[in-house]
Amino acid sequence: MTSTFRHVGLIGKYHAPNTSGPSNTTSDVLQRIAGFLTHQGCEVVLDTQSAIHAGLADYPTMDVDGLGRHCDLSLVVGGDGTMLGVSRHLAQYGTPLIGINQGRLGFVTDIALEDFEATLTPMLRGEYEEDVRPLMHARVMRYGVCVFEAVAMNDVVVNRGGTSGMVELRIEVGGRFVSNQRADGLIIATPTGSTAYALSAGGPMMHPSIPAWVMAPIAPHNLSNRPIVLSDASEVAIEVVAGRDVSANFDMQSLASLQHGDRILVTRANHCVRFLHPRGWNYFATLRKKLGWNEGGE
Repeated sequence: MTSTFRHVGLIGKYHAPNTSGPSNTTSDVLQRIAGFLTHQGCEVVLDTQSAIHAGLADYPTMDVDGLGRHCDLSLVVGGDGTMLGVSRHLAQYGTPLIGINQGRLGFVTDIALEDFEATLTPMLRGEYEEDVRPLMHARVMRYGVCVFEAVAMNDVVVNRGGTSGMVELRIEVGGRFVSNQRADGLIIATPTGSTAYALSAGGPMMHPSIPAWVMAPIAPHNLSNRPIVLSDASEVAIEVVAGRDVSANFDMQSLASLQHGDRILVTRANHCVRFLHPRGWNYFATLRKKLGWNEGGE
């Protein structure tokens, strides 16, 4: 069989615990998947750190950016958290990603480890569904100078410290003043992130095809401050007006000790993440599985 993808990158979750016996250690899992890909006619390249932690020396290695420049496809073995970090790096290269989950199926790592051979075989022949997800680009401006910037796939969160009181935030959308809000914090989430922290703050779930963001306050002082859906074509500006120990989080990247007057500017990033799913995949089936919705109607 000839694979549609000639060069395939393989990335594993570092320090993955062995919870299912010796056959499911990170080393064994990556070895099995790499052997399968080779048998399918693919040239396998391992992420350098994955190879080191798994103790594998049988395949060439590159860092994640090298995989993006060299490979036609990357397989990520782990959970949604592992995929978050990888996707931010590979989006700029347009590298499609497939997620294989070692534990509970995720929203974007949706192929079960025990089914990977049967599922990947047709996908490698070009039989798949493509799912494009937008990213956010965020900058922290202080006295007109950018002191921190990051790309996020899920959300940008500004929140108070664990022992401090509420923060006061001034919010603008597209250069227009929206409100000053006193709350424990504020979340700006992509459609992908709408099923994460924003959901627990009362925000809606958004289909990934919608070019929009959720803006959701965290425990607002004024209960009329409700989540709102915004176009992702507009810049959102969040200024820290008052509060102690204020921090900002961009997925798993954090900046502590924001100062009064700091402005967090959030825009749509130039690149999107490309996920590949098995033929027949759809977003609503994922929601049913992850959220335990009644499947009796299908």
